[in-house]
Amino acid sequence: MKHPKEERTYIMVKPDGVKRGLTGEIIRRIEQRGLKVIALAMEKPSRDKFDGHYPKDPKWITRLGEKTLATYAKYGFDAKKELGTDRAEEIGPMVRGWLLDFMTSGPVVKMIIEGVHAVDMVRKISGDTTPASAPMGTIRGDFSVDSPASANRDKRAVHNLVHASETPEEAEHEIKYWFTVKEIHDYKRSEEDTMF
Repeated sequence: MKHPKEERTYIMVKPDGVKRGLTGEIIRRIEQRGLKVIALAMEKPSRDKFDGHYPKDPKWITRLGEKTLATYAKYGFDAKKELGTDRAEEIGPMVRGWLLDFMTSGPVVKMIIEGVHAVDMVRKISGDTTPASAPMGTIRGDFSVDSPASANRDKRAVHNLVHASETPEEAEHEIKYWFTVKEIHDYKRSEEDTMF
């Protein structure tokens, strides 16, 4: 069992964050918390690479469709009229396709972050995945106002600046998927002895 300060997570600055020049600000916020960047690279992954990143599990894809239908219902939009169907299992693949289109629209910056409860801390710093609901002081709350309702109407993915692993298990999978062992660096930050 590793020490909590050795926990690792994966975060990716999405194409909208890179295009808006927010990469440095995102790294600054992570490092200010006492977390450290142990791997960092810019890449323009292929559609196939992203296709392997996002789950292909039918339940996960149907859940995308269910979330979309819930958004349409909440705002009084007609999913069948706009998307040609009101079936979650048919809408999910559309939404997944929008996500792949968005993620391949420009370069991304991928990172491995290490530190005390890194998974939870990076999620907290990132804010709610729906930027319009993210609190001020978080990356999404401070720099984005996008919402699923707006994205669905435009038939695109939500522009929410970053992807961050949700669980330690997901982080482990994504770290192995996006980085080789040689790209990960171990070092000690100068304040580690005083912070912990």
